[in-house]
Amino acid sequence: MHKSERFSRPALRMLLAASACVLFGVTPARAGSYEDALSSARLGDTSQLVGLLERGIDPDTVDAQGNTLLILAAREGQLPTVEALLKHRAAVGKRNLAGDSALMLAVLAGHDRVVDTLLKAGAPVNQDGWTPLHYAAFEGRLALVDKLLAAGADVNALAPNKSTPLMIAARNGHIEVVRRLLKLRQVDLDLVNDAGLTADNWALQNSNSDIADLIRAERRRRGGKNPSITIEIE
Repeated sequence: MHKSERFSRPALRMLLAASACVLFGVTPARAGSYEDALSSARLGDTSQLVGLLERGIDPDTVDAQGNTLLILAAREGQLPTVEALLKHRAAVGKRNLAGDSALMLAVLAGHDRVVDTLLKAGAPVNQDGWTPLHYAAFEGRLALVDKLLAAGADVNALAPNKSTPLMIAARNGHIEVVRRLLKLRQVDLDLVNDAGLTADNWALQNSNSDIADLIRAERRRRGGKNPSITIEIE
């Protein structure tokens, strides 16, 4: 093998490591601390993470997917670690490259106590794109739906596919969440998603006729006219 070829791979690894350190705000001497911080957040090693924070690790350090330490800890339900990061002024509203915040991923996973802590810290409940309420509706997490609504979540928020929380709950068959949302006068029953479906039509397409009946009964009660639906069978 040529001498330059023997040198090339180690040199490349050093270059990539240096680039990662610059990207995530750490110096090469602290690259190991950077990895330790990410691992501590995921695994809930609060004492190690606090030590790293006190030695200067940025509480808003992110991994390659844009997950902050707080997002990682919240996603895994590591409540003491979440609390420690908040005490060290970690930004509560940052989102990763997929658009998910710490609150969104805690809701998705059903980490109720982490959700409570993030809401108390002022985590945003409304934003462009997917919201925590969409995720709670998707999973049928009624208790979290109630908490998000109490925190001011927009019941008619539109996801990227133009779906509202009501549409998503109806589509996935979460009848108790649907009942809760229908109690809100401001919930719009006539919005359509990017497939042209209302919440009740989407429920019917997924064989959730009981949910469709609930929504249509509420529409009639409000004096509206129920839409028709045609399901094509190939």
